Amino acid sequence: MAENDDVQERSEKATQKRLREARERGEVPQSRDFTAAVVTGIIVAAMVFDRAHIGAGFETLMRHGMEIPRGQLVTTSSMLWRLREMVVAGFLLVTPAILMGMVAAVLTPAVLGSLSFSTEAFGVKLDRLNPLSGLGRIFSSRGLVELLKALLKFVFGGGVTVLLVWQAVPVLLAMGSQPVATGLGQAWGLITHASMVLAGTLVLLGAADVPWQFYEFAKRMRMTREEMKDEFKETEGRPEVKSRIRQIQQQAARKRMMQEVPRADVVVTNPSHYAVALKYEEGRMSAPQVVAKGVDLMALQMRTIAGDNEVPILEAPPLARALYASTRLGDEVPAALYMAVAQVLTWVYRLRTASVNGAEPPPPPQPEVDPSLDPKTSE
Repeated sequence: MAENDDVQERSEKATQKRLREARERGEVPQSRDFTAAVVTGIIVAAMVFDRAHIGAGFETLMRHGMEIPRGQLVTTSSMLWRLREMVVAGFLLVTPAILMGMVAAVLTPAVLGSLSFSTEAFGVKLDRLNPLSGLGRIFSSRGLVELLKALLKFVFGGGVTVLLVWQAVPVLLAMGSQPVATGLGQAWGLITHASMVLAGTLVLLGAADVPWQFYEFAKRMRMTREEMKDEFKETEGRPEVKSRIRQIQQQAARKRMMQEVPRADVVVTNPSHYAVALKYEEGRMSAPQVVAKGVDLMALQMRTIAGDNEVPILEAPPLARALYASTRLGDEVPAALYMAVAQVLTWVYRLRTASVNGAEPPPPPQPEVDPSLDPKTSE
């Protein structure tokens, strides 16, 4: 009942974060039955494909094993050396098939997306040593499914084996009256045929297990609504943490913006509520750009920095309000304000020339702004 209640509570599909953490722990959807069946089928297929070479090799080994000189029969070391020699030679005959099976053991999970390596999987899990937990896994729904799968494999595998043996009875009975070479050839043919059929049966049963394992894994990874909320808080951050991060980001942005004020050509003010810093580099900019802007306290800081760095300050309330309302940092001045800004920059250039020549500074301009662009007059 507890397991059913837990499944009912876990009604939400697993998030990518949960799946990624599960993979890091070595938990991935995998079908051991399918992998084992494919490995078995590959090994059998490789041995059948190379049956002529393997058969000739084992025939030579058998002949060599029967032809033992009399002198080697009296010493144990000679017999052990001969046995070791035959075992090594037999292993070398089937080595290509074994290597292909090892490659299949790696590639099969990779094709299914189940290949992962995690050091956590090698850790000791004490709960698996608990007999009560083991009994719980055995009598759980998953344990019953595994038992059913084992029974199906036994029934199908045993049925196919009985059918193969029944069909081969006439051949087996006739082998006793045939020459040794012919009998061995027929026996090898029966073995390879039976192995291929059994391997194919295992592959089909394993393939049927793949979708079940993926479904079972997805169900096991489901989350409750509370887990979803906790993960969202952990991923997105708690409101107070997010607020603090935004505050730090805003402070950094303001600091970078204030660093642009000393390099500006002019600061246009309201005079006290708004401040907008403009910069224009001929040849590099197609139009003047807004490099800093602020209201109230920030506007005061901009005016202070501009005064300390001898950046011209122009009081033009309509233009300051229009620039602040219609632009963002780094934006070019809108085309509708080109004429007004051009008047301001002309005044700045004349101011610089007068300062260099020691002449009387020019009077500040009063640029005209379309009332529709001024937020104060358009309200």
